[in-house]
Amino acid sequence: MYRNRTQARQQERRKKKRTMRRLLFLNLTLLALIIGAGGMYIYANWSPEEGTVASSETSASNMPQAESSAAPSTLPLSSPSPEPTPSLMPTPSPSVTPSPSAEAIGEPSTEPSDSPSPSAAPTATPTPSASPEVESPINPPDSGEQGWSGLTPQDGSTIQLAFTGDILLASKVAGLMDSKGLDYPFAGAAQYLSKPDLTAGNLETPITTKGKPAQDKQFVFKGKPDYLKPLKKAGFDVVTLANNHTLDQGEEGLLDTMKYLDEADVPHVGGGRNDKEAYAPVVLERGGIKVAYVGVSRVLPTVDWKAGPNKAGVAEAYDSARAEAAIRAARSKADLVVVMVHWGKERADQPVDHQKLLARNFIDAGADLIIGSHPHVLQGFELYKGKWIAYSLGNFIFTSNSNSNTSESGVLDAVCTKDGRCGLKFRPMKIVQSRPQPVQGKQLEAQLKRLNSISKAAYIEADGTVKAR
Repeated sequence: MYRNRTQARQQERRKKKRTMRRLLFLNLTLLALIIGAGGMYIYANWSPEEGTVASSETSASNMPQAESSAAPSTLPLSSPSPEPTPSLMPTPSPSVTPSPSAEAIGEPSTEPSDSPSPSAAPTATPTPSASPEVESPINPPDSGEQGWSGLTPQDGSTIQLAFTGDILLASKVAGLMDSKGLDYPFAGAAQYLSKPDLTAGNLETPITTKGKPAQDKQFVFKGKPDYLKPLKKAGFDVVTLANNHTLDQGEEGLLDTMKYLDEADVPHVGGGRNDKEAYAPVVLERGGIKVAYVGVSRVLPTVDWKAGPNKAGVAEAYDSARAEAAIRAARSKADLVVVMVHWGKERADQPVDHQKLLARNFIDAGADLIIGSHPHVLQGFELYKGKWIAYSLGNFIFTSNSNSNTSESGVLDAVCTKDGRCGLKFRPMKIVQSRPQPVQGKQLEAQLKRLNSISKAAYIEADGTVKAR
């Protein structure tokens, strides 16, 4: 039958309407099924006693004690939880001899980009003899409920302590000191070094005119005795020698370093003619408050660097038992105990497991402050049982390289009472041509923003005050 054009269009419209009605019916049916299923789920999970929907995750308070107190296999820094019971705390397996891991030996990726001094050993990278470190279970962070809040104490007499990161007095730094004056690298931060009651740093340079360069080590340093004069003049009261460069010029270089430091009237810890001397604290007193400094290293290029009963060397912390004994001994001699420890992975923003474990063990042994170095970058802060941990203060006086994070620096102030309550304030700085100097404005904001982004257990306010999260 013949249909005109109008009839064809009307028939097409009717067909479209029928299709739309079918789709609408199908959608309404699916919606009804979804609503029905949701209602059944809510009804099935309704808790009459609470008047709320029961959570699929049982809260810690309702969990059996054995489950709620178990320590996780990794440390959830972003979610602090109460300290586990002592019976569940992991303890390190002691070893008589340190076994430096691959990360301890892998210096090439993080040391200065410039060429070492002419006394440097060949640049061949040593082959690690030990397998990479195996991560061990770590206790969850303590947010401070079991101790001091971490804020600056407002009562009683106090002492102001200052700390810096790595101090290099060799390589390009030495060249700048020779050409611009010996005080040059210290001038930018002078006021922050001299005003505190006591200032401490990590001296990462053997000071000697002799010595034999270490073999199979890419970066080998050596500084002149005259370079210690501005160190003392700037305000440094004590330095640690417990690091992976102290024996760059062999035992002779270490013994010379200690001799020249003694002549410059700068006390030192972490290295000695034997292990007893290496682990011995330096006790300094200001305003009636005694502070004991202990220096140890968890980074040694070879086992030969370890101090022994009849051997000069470094106080090592691969076996933490000896370091803990040194802390307990220092505890009996002073009001405050500060542990300066060389550890971690170079250029890593976050502390690795052995840093977290050692820090807790050291505090449990009696330390009031833990000050870390070696990563060459800033790492975050953490409050454990009311005691502060600064995982890494990065570089302080050091050569610059392509990684801008290694030029972020600062001075850490700690105001402490005689009974071990401390509050922290961080003074951000930038290293420019080996000299740290304070930052301001947008540069300050950017540096604090980055530091806060990597500090999972604490944050730094605009004025530098460090607070537990």
